[in-house]
Amino acid sequence: MSLALADEVRLVRAALDARERAYAPYSKFRVGAALLLDDGSLVPGANVENASYGAGICAERTALCSWRVSAATPARIVAVGVASDIVASPCPPCGICRQFLREFVALSTPIYMPLAGWKEGDKVEVRTLEQLLPLSFGPDDLDKQK
Repeated sequence: MSLALADEVRLVRAALDARERAYAPYSKFRVGAALLLDDGSLVPGANVENASYGAGICAERTALCSWRVSAATPARIVAVGVASDIVASPCPPCGICRQFLREFVALSTPIYMPLAGWKEGDKVEVRTLEQLLPLSFGPDDLDKQK
């Protein structure tokens, strides 16, 4: 699935804006994420670090948790944006976030990954969740054990 250009721009900007709200005093590695929902709304998320390093949470998961608890039946996620401070290459979701996404989005969901200095008109790297998490395990696999 490919987004209309206006939706792609909104999603990428939302991820870049969310990056500005990251709490990363230890690594200084800021990441922002945004979820585009089928009703057109956006849900932001940013990484939040902790002095007990393992207690930190990634931007993608903060966005997903906000989305999940925002309504009894949240709108469907149609695309994900992830932005960091990396200038030379896109920042894909980490392995844990890929698996967390697998719980809530279709494998065909596009994940947009702009470079840190992105401006409207710049190329954005796009991969589906399936491309980022091949041969994945998800909720549907639990039904196969019976």
